[in-house]
Amino acid sequence: MEGGVIRIGTRKSDLAVIQTKLVADAIEKACPDIRTELVLRQTMGDKILGKPLLEFGGKGVFVSEFEEGLAKGEIDLAVHSAKDMPMDLAEGLAIVAVPEREDPRDVLVTVAGRELSGKKEIAIGTSSPRRQVQIEAIGPKLWPGAAVRCEMLRGNVNTRLRKLEEGGYDGILLAAAGLKRLGFLDGSLPQFQFHFFDCETFIPAGGQGILAVEGREGDERAETACRAMEDPEARLCLLTERKVLRLLNAGCHEPIGVFSRILEDGQMELFGICGRKGVVRKTHLTGPAAQAEELAVQAAGELDG
Repeated sequence: MEGGVIRIGTRKSDLAVIQTKLVADAIEKACPDIRTELVLRQTMGDKILGKPLLEFGGKGVFVSEFEEGLAKGEIDLAVHSAKDMPMDLAEGLAIVAVPEREDPRDVLVTVAGRELSGKKEIAIGTSSPRRQVQIEAIGPKLWPGAAVRCEMLRGNVNTRLRKLEEGGYDGILLAAAGLKRLGFLDGSLPQFQFHFFDCETFIPAGGQGILAVEGREGDERAETACRAMEDPEARLCLLTERKVLRLLNAGCHEPIGVFSRILEDGQMELFGICGRKGVVRKTHLTGPAAQAEELAVQAAGELDG
């Protein structure tokens, strides 16, 4: 294929750069004639940390600057955490590659040696309504006799861990994928304890653990460069989860989670939770992966009540 440079847009955080380098390395390995160049940008979502996302634009605050750059030809690709992407992409753009999914689980992080048993109230840092409704539900099992209070927490992973260590919270909820990509689960942070929730008990956000590579429709050079990293199962799961969210008209500030996986026998397993209007509904479905869209429709119907 034609060589040259492929410019890849990314946010400036350590995690975003690491994730983008994974994509860049995959491109250069598959296409030795291609050289990649990272284009770092600070999004509105990175600049405004003192407010919930809903108050100034929702999920699009992490994506819009890059979509504008793609449309203007300033970058050729953009790498996003799929869970941060809005339902509708800008005109002329598409998800051109979906690499293999990283660990989709949520993690409760606490400070090692800081005793929480016996406390009457447990302060958990999270700005996610999805996480809030689930941690409040399982809190009595984790901390019998204690009430769980969720408090807003935003910022990059390092900032969140620092706030936890400084005593601002008793625990915080983070995505396992980000912690793994940052190398924080290799024993290098002994001051913290990490409790992993399975996806059946604590349902992830749609697209959690998945990277979405966005590009221009019809850009054959960029599409060809990304082809080797494409994981069909991850894409099918992402499309299924986003279908459920779309049918529910779900925004970024709603207590809704959805997770799907392909089993060895070719079946798809789908889990969902919706906590709208104070009523929590769950669903767990299994069916042929070839009928993923029908599963998504059924799941959305059950979650919508």
